[in-house]
Amino acid sequence: MDYTFQYGQVWPYVPYLLKGAWLSLQIAFLAFCGGMLIGTACAAVKTFGSGWMRHGVNAYVVFFVNTPQLVQIYFLYFALPDMGIFLSSYMAVLLGMTLNAGAYLTEIQRAGFESRRQSEMEAAEVLGFSRWQQIRYVILPHVAKVLFPPLSNHYILMTLGTSMAAIFGVEELTGRAFNINSETFRSLEVFSIVAVIYVVVTLAASVLLALFGRFAFRAKMRVV
Repeated sequence: MDYTFQYGQVWPYVPYLLKGAWLSLQIAFLAFCGGMLIGTACAAVKTFGSGWMRHGVNAYVVFFVNTPQLVQIYFLYFALPDMGIFLSSYMAVLLGMTLNAGAYLTEIQRAGFESRRQSEMEAAEVLGFSRWQQIRYVILPHVAKVLFPPLSNHYILMTLGTSMAAIFGVEELTGRAFNINSETFRSLEVFSIVAVIYVVVTLAASVLLALFGRFAFRAKMRVV
């Protein structure tokens, strides 16, 4: 195959791509934080809640875990307007990723809740801790240490998953790559640079999270 690489046409767009990478990180971070709040609440409900509350959480988890995330965002962006609810492409992607993350993080954190030491819970009850105080002062510190590695890995996956936002016109990294490709028609050069940026971003995030985990929790993490 006779192909001449012409990266010179693409290099001027690198700062534009880096701004898209920053937007990708922002979307992943906001969706992860929202998902953590949902996951923590739902994991607490599945562990301590009443029967009907657990059934509601189970239905939420089953739906979002067993349907494609792309379909979920399509529903938010294209179906909700039929009911008079209009979301921007950015908000639809952010909300869809948040709800999806909440379902997965519910299961991750539920495992952490169930790994709590029964002796510590009994000691908290003897001291007169309420259920909320037990969760806040006994369970969450333990869960944070145990679950930091899998939660960090899930954040990395969410960062890569932001690429689907390009389908809805959000100009994150992949979306900006589409724009550049439509102007230069140098697909191989554009997307090879984008791939390198994704590798650098995810490796840097993995290293930073591993260092933070080692410092804060002394958690052993493998840098992906």
